[in-house]
Amino acid sequence: MSAKIALITGGFTGEIEISLKSAAFVEQKLRTSRFDVYKIILTPESWYHVDDAGIKHEVNRNDFTLSLKDGLVKFDLAFIMIHGSPGEDGRLQGYLDMIGLKYTSCDTLTSALTMNKAYTKSLLQGIDGLYLAPSVCLSPATRAVSEINVKNELKLPYFVKPNGGGSSIGMTKVKQLDELSSAIDRALGTENAGKQVLVEEFVSGREFSVGIYNSKAGLKVLPATEVITTREFFDFEAKYIPGLTKEITPADLTNEQQGRVEQLVKEVYIRLNCKGLVRIDFFLERETDKFYFIEINTIPGQTETSFIPQQVRAAGLQETDFYTELIEQALVE
Repeated sequence: MSAKIALITGGFTGEIEISLKSAAFVEQKLRTSRFDVYKIILTPESWYHVDDAGIKHEVNRNDFTLSLKDGLVKFDLAFIMIHGSPGEDGRLQGYLDMIGLKYTSCDTLTSALTMNKAYTKSLLQGIDGLYLAPSVCLSPATRAVSEINVKNELKLPYFVKPNGGGSSIGMTKVKQLDELSSAIDRALGTENAGKQVLVEEFVSGREFSVGIYNSKAGLKVLPATEVITTREFFDFEAKYIPGLTKEITPADLTNEQQGRVEQLVKEVYIRLNCKGLVRIDFFLERETDKFYFIEINTIPGQTETSFIPQQVRAAGLQETDFYTELIEQALVE
Protein backbone atom coordinates (compact mmCIF):
# COMPACT_ATOMS: atom_id res chain seq x y z
CA MET A 1 0.00 0.00 0.00
CA SER A 2 1.31 3.47 -0.92
CA ALA A 3 2.34 5.69 1.99
CA LYS A 4 0.22 8.83 2.29
CA ILE A 5 2.47 11.89 2.39
CA ALA A 6 1.35 15.38 3.38
CA LEU A 7 3.60 17.75 1.45
CA ILE A 8 3.18 20.83 3.62
CA THR A 9 3.97 24.20 2.04
CA GLY A 10 2.94 27.87 2.12
CA GLY A 11 3.83 29.68 5.32
CA PHE A 12 3.43 32.93 7.19
CA THR A 13 6.37 34.98 5.88
CA GLY A 14 7.72 36.63 2.75
CA GLU A 15 9.31 33.30 1.80
CA ILE A 16 5.94 31.76 0.87
CA GLU A 17 6.51 31.95 -2.89
CA ILE A 18 9.84 30.13 -2.59
CA SER A 19 8.15 27.49 -0.41
CA LEU A 20 5.47 26.89 -3.05
CA LYS A 21 8.10 26.54 -5.80
CA SER A 22 10.12 24.11 -3.67
CA ALA A 23 7.02 22.01 -2.96
CA ALA A 24 6.08 21.91 -6.65
CA PHE A 25 9.52 20.50 -7.51
CA VAL A 26 9.40 17.88 -4.72
CA GLU A 27 5.86 16.87 -5.69
CA GLN A 28 6.94 16.35 -9.29
CA LYS A 29 9.80 14.08 -8.20
CA LEU A 30 7.59 12.05 -5.82
CA ARG A 31 4.99 11.09 -8.43
CA THR A 32 5.64 7.38 -8.10
CA SER A 33 3.60 4.32 -7.15
CA ARG A 34 5.27 4.29 -3.74
CA PHE A 35 3.59 7.44 -2.41
CA ASP A 36 0.24 9.18 -2.47
CA VAL A 37 1.25 12.84 -2.17
CA TYR A 38 -1.23 15.48 -1.02
CA LYS A 39 -0.05 19.07 -1.12
CA ILE A 40 -1.25 20.95 1.95
CA ILE A 41 -0.99 24.74 1.91
CA LEU A 42 -0.74 26.60 5.21
CA THR A 43 -1.54 30.32 5.41
CA PRO A 44 -2.43 32.45 8.44
CA GLU A 45 -6.08 32.20 7.37
CA SER A 46 -6.43 28.60 6.21
CA TRP A 47 -4.91 25.12 6.02
CA TYR A 48 -6.14 23.39 2.87
CA HIS A 49 -5.67 20.94 0.00
CA VAL A 50 -6.87 21.54 -3.56
CA ASP A 51 -7.89 18.33 -5.35
CA ASP A 52 -7.51 17.54 -9.05
CA ALA A 53 -10.92 19.08 -9.76
CA GLY A 54 -9.84 22.38 -8.20
CA ILE A 55 -12.01 21.92 -5.10
CA LYS A 56 -10.57 23.28 -1.86
CA HIS A 57 -10.68 21.03 1.22
CA GLU A 58 -9.91 22.33 4.70
CA VAL A 59 -7.61 20.26 6.91
CA ASN A 60 -9.05 19.05 10.20
CA ARG A 61 -6.56 20.63 12.60
CA ASN A 62 -7.55 18.33 15.45
CA ASP A 63 -5.76 15.40 13.83
CA PHE A 64 -4.45 16.75 10.49
CA THR A 65 -6.77 14.65 8.34
CA LEU A 66 -8.55 15.40 5.06
CA SER A 67 -12.15 14.51 4.32
CA LEU A 68 -12.41 13.82 0.58
CA LYS A 69 -15.14 12.26 -1.53
CA ASP A 70 -13.27 8.95 -1.51
CA GLY A 71 -13.05 8.94 2.27
CA LEU A 72 -10.92 10.17 5.15
CA VAL A 73 -7.21 10.64 4.45
CA LYS A 74 -4.91 9.87 7.37
CA PHE A 75 -1.28 10.67 6.69
CA ASP A 76 1.72 8.47 7.37
CA LEU A 77 4.25 11.31 7.20
CA ALA A 78 4.56 15.07 6.75
CA PHE A 79 7.17 16.28 4.25
CA ILE A 80 7.73 19.85 5.46
CA MET A 81 8.50 22.32 2.68
CA ILE A 82 7.93 25.68 4.40
CA HIS A 83 10.80 28.16 4.55
CA GLY A 84 10.46 30.47 7.55
CA SER A 85 7.55 30.30 9.99
CA PRO A 86 5.83 27.99 10.88
CA GLY A 87 7.81 25.26 9.12
CA GLU A 88 11.36 26.22 10.04
CA ASP A 89 11.00 27.68 13.53
CA GLY A 90 9.60 24.62 15.32
CA ARG A 91 5.95 25.69 15.49
CA LEU A 92 4.70 23.17 12.96
CA GLN A 93 6.94 20.44 14.38
CA GLY A 94 5.49 21.02 17.85
CA TYR A 95 1.96 20.63 16.49
CA LEU A 96 2.89 17.45 14.61
CA ASP A 97 4.55 16.05 17.73
CA MET A 98 1.34 16.59 19.69
CA ILE A 99 -0.85 14.76 17.17
CA GLY A 100 1.74 11.99 16.69
CA LEU A 101 2.54 12.49 13.00
CA LYS A 102 6.13 11.88 11.89
CA TYR A 103 7.89 14.42 9.70
CA THR A 104 11.03 14.82 7.58
CA SER A 105 12.77 17.73 9.28
CA CYS A 106 14.65 18.51 12.50
CA ASP A 107 12.60 18.26 15.69
CA THR A 108 10.83 21.09 17.51
CA LEU A 109 13.69 22.16 19.76
CA THR A 110 16.41 22.07 17.10
CA SER A 111 14.21 23.94 14.63
CA ALA A 112 13.43 26.66 17.16
CA LEU A 113 17.03 27.02 18.34
CA THR A 114 18.56 27.14 14.86
CA MET A 115 16.09 29.83 13.77
CA ASN A 116 17.82 32.01 16.37
CA LYS A 117 21.24 32.85 14.94
CA ALA A 118 22.77 33.99 18.26
CA TYR A 119 21.66 30.84 20.11
CA THR A 120 23.03 28.69 17.29
CA LYS A 121 26.43 30.36 17.47
CA SER A 122 26.52 29.85 21.24
CA LEU A 123 25.87 26.13 20.83
CA LEU A 124 28.62 25.78 18.24
CA GLN A 125 31.36 27.27 20.40
CA GLY A 126 34.28 24.92 20.90
CA ILE A 127 34.09 22.83 17.72
CA ASP A 128 37.68 22.31 16.67
CA GLY A 129 38.43 24.07 13.38
CA LEU A 130 35.13 25.96 13.24
CA TYR A 131 35.35 29.74 13.55
CA LEU A 132 32.60 32.18 14.49
CA ALA A 133 32.63 35.86 13.54
CA PRO A 134 32.58 38.19 16.59
CA SER A 135 29.04 39.49 17.08
CA VAL A 136 26.63 41.42 19.29
CA CYS A 137 22.94 40.54 19.67
CA LEU A 138 20.59 43.37 20.55
CA SER A 139 16.90 44.04 21.13
CA PRO A 140 14.93 47.30 21.32
CA ALA A 141 15.29 47.29 25.12
CA THR A 142 19.09 46.97 25.00
CA ARG A 143 19.68 48.89 21.79
CA ALA A 144 21.46 51.95 23.16
CA VAL A 145 23.99 49.96 25.19
CA SER A 146 24.39 47.33 22.48
CA GLU A 147 25.18 49.91 19.79
CA ILE A 148 28.00 51.18 22.01
CA ASN A 149 29.22 47.59 22.41
CA VAL A 150 29.16 47.10 18.65
CA LYS A 151 31.31 50.18 18.10
CA ASN A 152 33.74 49.21 20.86
CA GLU A 153 34.01 45.47 20.22
CA LEU A 154 33.54 44.92 16.48
CA LYS A 155 35.53 46.05 13.48
CA LEU A 156 33.90 47.55 10.39
CA PRO A 157 32.36 46.50 8.10
CA TYR A 158 29.42 44.75 9.80
CA PHE A 159 26.63 42.48 8.70
CA VAL A 160 23.37 43.53 10.36
CA LYS A 161 20.51 41.05 10.12
CA PRO A 162 17.39 39.85 11.94
CA ASN A 163 18.33 37.26 14.54
CA GLY A 164 15.42 35.19 13.24
CA GLY A 165 14.17 34.79 9.69
CA GLY A 166 15.79 33.60 6.51
CA SER A 167 16.63 34.26 2.85
CA SER A 168 18.78 37.23 3.97
CA ILE A 169 15.62 39.35 4.24
CA GLY A 170 16.30 42.55 6.19
CA MET A 171 20.08 42.13 5.99
CA THR A 172 22.49 45.05 5.43
CA LYS A 173 26.24 45.41 5.03
CA VAL A 174 27.39 48.42 7.06
CA LYS A 175 30.61 50.13 5.99
CA GLN A 176 30.36 53.36 8.01
CA LEU A 177 29.25 53.87 11.62
CA ASP A 178 26.59 56.38 10.58
CA GLU A 179 24.87 53.57 8.62
CA LEU A 180 24.47 51.33 11.68
CA SER A 181 21.29 52.81 13.14
CA SER A 182 19.29 52.62 9.90
CA ALA A 183 20.49 49.05 9.31
CA ILE A 184 19.25 48.06 12.77
CA ASP A 185 15.90 49.76 12.05
CA ARG A 186 15.58 47.75 8.85
CA ALA A 187 16.34 44.45 10.59
CA LEU A 188 13.91 45.21 13.43
CA GLY A 189 11.22 46.05 10.88
CA THR A 190 11.46 42.71 9.07
CA GLU A 191 8.11 40.95 9.29
CA ASN A 192 7.93 37.71 11.31
CA ALA A 193 11.66 37.76 12.08
CA GLY A 194 11.46 38.46 15.81
CA LYS A 195 12.65 41.52 17.70
CA GLN A 196 16.34 40.81 17.98
CA VAL A 197 19.15 41.89 15.67
CA LEU A 198 22.54 40.27 15.18
CA VAL A 199 25.50 42.46 14.26
CA GLU A 200 28.54 40.51 13.05
CA GLU A 201 32.00 41.41 11.84
CA PHE A 202 32.32 40.96 8.10
CA VAL A 203 34.43 37.97 7.03
CA SER A 204 36.17 38.37 3.68
CA GLY A 205 36.30 35.11 1.82
CA ARG A 206 34.71 32.57 -0.47
CA GLU A 207 31.18 31.45 0.40
CA PHE A 208 30.08 27.82 0.40
CA SER A 209 26.87 25.93 1.06
CA VAL A 210 26.92 22.24 2.01
CA GLY A 211 24.03 19.80 2.37
CA ILE A 212 24.05 16.88 4.80
CA TYR A 213 21.42 14.24 5.55
CA ASN A 214 20.92 11.04 7.47
CA SER A 215 21.06 8.27 4.86
CA LYS A 216 20.55 4.54 5.29
CA ALA A 217 24.32 4.25 5.63
CA GLY A 218 24.63 7.08 8.17
CA LEU A 219 25.45 10.77 7.75
CA LYS A 220 26.18 11.70 4.15
CA VAL A 221 27.67 15.04 3.12
CA LEU A 222 26.75 16.28 -0.34
CA PRO A 223 29.22 18.05 -2.66
CA ALA A 224 29.69 21.70 -1.67
CA THR A 225 28.42 24.63 -3.74
CA GLU A 226 30.47 27.81 -4.06
CA VAL A 227 28.47 31.03 -4.34
CA ILE A 228 29.92 33.92 -6.34
CA THR A 229 27.68 36.98 -6.59
CA THR A 230 27.90 40.30 -8.37
CA ARG A 231 26.05 41.88 -5.44
CA GLU A 232 27.67 43.36 -2.33
CA PHE A 233 26.79 40.10 -0.58
CA PHE A 234 24.50 37.10 -1.06
CA ASP A 235 21.23 38.92 -0.27
CA PHE A 236 17.61 38.07 -1.16
CA GLU A 237 17.95 39.47 -4.68
CA ALA A 238 21.17 37.57 -5.30
CA LYS A 239 19.50 34.36 -4.16
CA TYR A 240 16.39 34.60 -6.29
CA ILE A 241 17.02 36.91 -9.30
CA PRO A 242 18.62 34.99 -12.20
CA GLY A 243 21.97 36.23 -13.41
CA LEU A 244 23.15 37.89 -10.21
CA THR A 245 24.93 34.85 -8.82
CA LYS A 246 27.19 32.12 -10.15
CA GLU A 247 26.92 28.79 -8.35
CA ILE A 248 29.63 26.17 -8.81
CA THR A 249 28.77 22.59 -7.83
CA PRO A 250 30.90 20.76 -6.91
CA ALA A 251 32.99 23.60 -5.52
CA ASP A 252 36.67 23.98 -6.34
CA LEU A 253 38.20 22.90 -3.04
CA THR A 254 41.44 21.09 -2.36
CA ASN A 255 41.19 17.57 -0.99
CA GLU A 256 42.27 18.87 2.40
CA GLN A 257 39.67 21.68 2.41
CA GLN A 258 36.96 19.31 1.26
CA GLY A 259 37.79 16.81 3.99
CA ARG A 260 37.87 19.58 6.58
CA VAL A 261 34.50 21.07 5.64
CA GLU A 262 32.87 17.62 5.54
CA GLN A 263 34.06 16.96 9.09
CA LEU A 264 32.81 20.38 10.24
CA VAL A 265 29.40 19.81 8.66
CA LYS A 266 29.06 16.49 10.49
CA GLU A 267 30.16 18.07 13.78
CA VAL A 268 27.57 20.86 13.42
CA TYR A 269 24.82 18.37 12.49
CA ILE A 270 25.54 16.24 15.55
CA ARG A 271 26.05 19.16 17.96
CA LEU A 272 22.67 20.67 17.00
CA ASN A 273 20.90 17.27 17.09
CA CYS A 274 19.73 17.63 13.50
CA LYS A 275 17.52 15.16 11.64
CA GLY A 276 16.75 14.65 7.98
CA LEU A 277 18.29 17.10 5.56
CA VAL A 278 19.93 20.42 6.45
CA ARG A 279 22.18 22.88 4.64
CA ILE A 280 25.08 24.64 6.35
CA ASP A 281 26.77 27.77 4.99
CA PHE A 282 30.38 28.85 5.53
CA PHE A 283 32.89 31.51 4.59
CA LEU A 284 36.43 30.36 3.82
CA GLU A 285 38.57 33.33 4.89
CA ARG A 286 41.07 34.09 2.16
CA GLU A 287 44.03 35.15 4.32
CA THR A 288 43.81 32.39 6.92
CA ASP A 289 42.08 29.44 5.17
CA LYS A 290 39.72 29.21 8.16
CA PHE A 291 36.10 28.09 7.79
CA TYR A 292 33.65 30.53 9.44
CA PHE A 293 30.11 29.37 10.18
CA ILE A 294 27.41 31.57 8.64
CA GLU A 295 24.13 29.80 9.34
CA ILE A 296 22.19 26.56 9.15
CA ASN A 297 19.03 26.06 7.12
CA THR A 298 16.81 23.23 8.38
CA ILE A 299 14.36 23.46 5.45
CA PRO A 300 16.64 24.07 2.45
CA GLY A 301 15.21 25.26 -0.86
CA GLN A 302 14.23 22.52 -3.32
CA THR A 303 13.57 24.28 -6.62
CA GLU A 304 15.20 22.95 -9.79
CA THR A 305 18.13 25.36 -9.37
CA SER A 306 18.44 25.34 -5.57
CA PHE A 307 21.68 24.27 -3.93
CA ILE A 308 20.47 20.89 -2.67
CA PRO A 309 19.15 19.55 -6.00
CA GLN A 310 22.40 20.74 -7.61
CA GLN A 311 24.38 18.86 -4.97
CA VAL A 312 22.22 15.74 -5.26
CA ARG A 313 22.88 15.61 -9.00
CA ALA A 314 26.61 16.29 -8.47
CA ALA A 315 26.70 13.32 -6.10
CA GLY A 316 25.39 11.12 -8.92
CA LEU A 317 21.94 10.69 -7.34
CA GLN A 318 18.45 11.08 -8.78
CA GLU A 319 16.16 13.51 -6.96
CA THR A 320 13.37 10.93 -6.77
CA ASP A 321 15.66 8.40 -5.07
CA PHE A 322 17.00 11.09 -2.76
CA TYR A 323 13.56 12.28 -1.57
CA THR A 324 12.42 8.67 -1.26
CA GLU A 325 15.32 7.94 1.08
CA LEU A 326 14.50 11.04 3.19
CA ILE A 327 10.93 9.78 3.56
CA GLU A 328 11.94 6.21 4.36
CA GLN A 329 14.41 7.35 7.00
CA ALA A 330 11.84 9.65 8.61
CA LEU A 331 9.31 6.81 8.76
CA VAL A 332 11.67 4.52 10.72
CA GLU A 333 13.21 7.12 13.06
